[in-house]
Amino acid sequence: MAGFAIETERLVLRSWRDDDKTPFAAICADPRVMATLGPVMDRAASDALLERVKRIEAAHGHTFWALERKADAALIGWCGVIRGNAGPVEGKAEIGWRLAHDAWGQGYATEAARASLDWLFENLSEDAAWAITSFGNQRSRAVMERLGMRYHPELEFDHPRIAEGDPLRRHVTYSVQRSVWNSL
Repeated sequence: MAGFAIETERLVLRSWRDDDKTPFAAICADPRVMATLGPVMDRAASDALLERVKRIEAAHGHTFWALERKADAALIGWCGVIRGNAGPVEGKAEIGWRLAHDAWGQGYATEAARASLDWLFENLSEDAAWAITSFGNQRSRAVMERLGMRYHPELEFDHPRIAEGDPLRRHVTYSVQRSVWNSL
């Protein structure tokens, strides 16, 4: 799916390219970005993560795609759909995003997530889309709520790949049903 792309008014969600590695590494090395996502990543870790999401796209036809701003063709993060691999979203269609700090507060996450949800419900047979984040990640939770996703307090969980005692370990779960999305 090397030529995959979804366009919105201001953004392009697309397959990853080799020249995305450096700007993505800068995003993952920014402590402001990673404050609610996990530890700051070095170049080797961010490159390995990119290889993982590329393998996911090759295997499933979707992933957390590269997120490019049309105005300047800058890579500003990722957004898309994977198969969840933790807690109550394991095996389910999980939407996610990660944006560079200078792209925050401009509606890009919501715009890209809407396009990803449209793609999911047009191309997959899922009854719902799911999202998780650390309990205190208020910015992502606000995006989930703007998308019409419903918070499931009964599905809070301790993320198994985050160490006990880490303040990011507790996670929340949100979802939106296909029927709800189609009525928005």
